[in-house]
Amino acid sequence: MMKKHLKNIIHSFLLLLVIGSYVLLPLQTHAATDTLGALEDELNALKKQKQENDAKQQQTEAEIEAKRKAIANAQSEMKKAEEEIQAAEIKIEESNQKIAEMKEKTEKLLVFLQQMKGKNAYIQYISGASSITDMIMRISAVEQITDSNQKIMEELEQLIEENKKLKEELIQKQKDLEVKIDNYKQSIATLNLNLSTYDQYEVGIVEKISQAQSSYNAAKQVCENNPNTRGLGRNARLDDCYNTAYNAGWLKPLNQGYITSTWGYRTSPITGQVYEFHNALDIGGNKEGTPVYAAAAGIVGGFISRYRCGGNMLYIKVNVGGKQYTTYYYHLLTVNVSVGQVVNQNTIIGTVGGYSTSTSHGGYDSCTTGAHLHFGVANGWYNSSIPKNQVITPPGFQNRQGYRFYSRTDYYG
Repeated sequence: MMKKHLKNIIHSFLLLLVIGSYVLLPLQTHAATDTLGALEDELNALKKQKQENDAKQQQTEAEIEAKRKAIANAQSEMKKAEEEIQAAEIKIEESNQKIAEMKEKTEKLLVFLQQMKGKNAYIQYISGASSITDMIMRISAVEQITDSNQKIMEELEQLIEENKKLKEELIQKQKDLEVKIDNYKQSIATLNLNLSTYDQYEVGIVEKISQAQSSYNAAKQVCENNPNTRGLGRNARLDDCYNTAYNAGWLKPLNQGYITSTWGYRTSPITGQVYEFHNALDIGGNKEGTPVYAAAAGIVGGFISRYRCGGNMLYIKVNVGGKQYTTYYYHLLTVNVSVGQVVNQNTIIGTVGGYSTSTSHGGYDSCTTGAHLHFGVANGWYNSSIPKNQVITPPGFQNRQGYRFYSRTDYYG
């Protein structure tokens, strides 16, 4: 009995920890668009973000251009160093030839002097002086010739050493420049990566602004035309403007199908990335063109056309059981509704795509390889860019690969 009581306490404690972990999840800087003012704020925030992104992009592109110029300068310096090495090699060769010539002349001079000494010619040359001054001049002349040759040889040898040192310095300079160029190239590769890196299913800023603008325009018109919300301006609640239908429960978005990829962390079938967060269920088992229905009645909040990762992406704001949700449908072949349109659970909002639309089959969508529906649900109302901590497992589904359903009312509780 004691063990059972202790087990219940531990179970309750663990349950509190799990609940607490969800309560304490960090809040993200995304606001649910439940009022016209919030919708306008989101639009303005996106425009500001684009300005900041553009500034960062320009800065990155300027850095890339600076690195490219640095590479060109380094390559120019390398070419100049090569020319200087060749010039140094020519000087060394010329100096070696001059040394060889001077050595030959000096050796001949020494031989001549030795011969003169042997034949008393040197003494005769000296003693033949007309005066002491003349004799000193004759002795000095012989010594000067010898010393001059020796001095020239020493200068030439010093020049050779200097040229050799210069050549070594230039070779080292070339190596340093090669390292610099490699570093510049790596920097450019990193900067280019910064320009082209996007998260899977993360909508680009231009597309976000476009759909946020269309969503705001449509909502503003509806709010101004509705007698109950006319004149409220930014304070008008969107569900009041649209007279949002109350949904008692959920229906499946397809008449039948099975789960090919679950909600949550997984290894991406596209990129092979380990521990990638998949923010929806992938539903297969239907050919392209199969009708897709709204899982709950609501308002079309956003639509992204032919996005490079997600294809045609549709966002519908709904109210189920008195709580606001956003449902989203990706990889659609066709879209039959427009932003601001009110839909019910029998509305065919689009058709299944994902095969002909995939880049692997000549299409535009790089995040699909076969026909399927990417179906997700999030707490709150959004037009796109849904915070990860608001995404939930779509109600009515078993989050298990291979789980199959056979009707829109086949609810798993």
